[in-house]
Amino acid sequence: MTGETHEEAGPLGLASALVAGGALSSDWLPSFRAVPRELFVPDRIWPGIADGTRQNPAVHRSQDPEAWRRAVYSDIPLTTQWDDGDHEGDGLGTTPTSSNSMPTMVFSMLQDLDVHPGNRALEIGAGTGWNAGLLAHRLGGPNVVTVEYDPDVAHRARENLTRAGLGPTVVIGDGRAGWAEGAPYDRLIATCSLLEIPPTWLEQTAPGGIIVAPFGTEYGGEHIVRLTVHDGGTCASGRFTRGSAFMRLRQQRTDRPLFEAYLRGKPWPADGVRSATALAPPDTGGWFEQFVIGVGVPGAFWRVERYEDGAYTLWLYSRDTRSWASADYEPGRTEYEVYQSGPRRLWDEVAGAYRWWAGRGRPGYERFGLTVTAGGQFVWLDSPNNPVPQHP
Repeated sequence: MTGETHEEAGPLGLASALVAGGALSSDWLPSFRAVPRELFVPDRIWPGIADGTRQNPAVHRSQDPEAWRRAVYSDIPLTTQWDDGDHEGDGLGTTPTSSNSMPTMVFSMLQDLDVHPGNRALEIGAGTGWNAGLLAHRLGGPNVVTVEYDPDVAHRARENLTRAGLGPTVVIGDGRAGWAEGAPYDRLIATCSLLEIPPTWLEQTAPGGIIVAPFGTEYGGEHIVRLTVHDGGTCASGRFTRGSAFMRLRQQRTDRPLFEAYLRGKPWPADGVRSATALAPPDTGGWFEQFVIGVGVPGAFWRVERYEDGAYTLWLYSRDTRSWASADYEPGRTEYEVYQSGPRRLWDEVAGAYRWWAGRGRPGYERFGLTVTAGGQFVWLDSPNNPVPQHP
């Protein structure tokens, strides 16, 4: 039932769908039953969709309890906060900043985590507290710590957990630092997207322990990575397990300057150099394609300016505002106009990263992995001995 509801929405229907889809395994079923999602969902929510990041209008439990319950027991994410809590009213805010995650993703990641009795687990990003509650039911409250940066979100998560009769430790703090007081942990799970895995997490995870986290690139695309920690907490490595779309860890958000910062007062195309390409811009825009490009083209991001009849301009920018590029797409054409400016030729970099991937048969996420050390991190194809190249 991914993204759909039953006529009588409820935990049984959601559980059946999650089991049928392979997300909810038999060892997590007792926790699903004992820790109902509805105890961790506020009265006002903005239901999302299963295969994207769009939010629907607000639903109030007091105004439409049936719609609220349908949303809670649908396999969709539920936005619970906008704009770091600054948003007011029932309309959509600018950026969703806290949520109750999509159940399929919750239980798939918990399967990746592979917990066992006696394990100690650290969660980064408490959100509504549901994920921490599931872990606490499985492992016992004293064995679970959840760290939340936003004090208001942490307070509500703690209230939800108390109401459910569960007692994990809820810490208000910067998730990048973990929580050394409870270390070492056998398992660490993040419910926020990361550009970089903090070395502190490796240090606080026991040898042989597992870290599960959503890992993305600044350019776009994101996937769940499952790392095993070794070498005394100085290295972790593992493969990607599935696509994801989580909210970014607040301390790893990046600024995205407006186009005027790149032109420096000159009329477009300023000093941009014109060329042409046979690579269609839409070919570079898929979720996984963005991920591969982002690995190979660090410090860059994109925007799209859309026109009539499906035409658009793909704008590429370097974070340092020194370089930009544009690629104009028109349906039916086989050659596309490109302008590039600055020390980096961003379209050439994007095209190089895409062609590197295409030239290897367009491998999927399951062939990619990540290695993290105290000195940095790198994405690889098939083996840590084969790092994905960058395309300057």
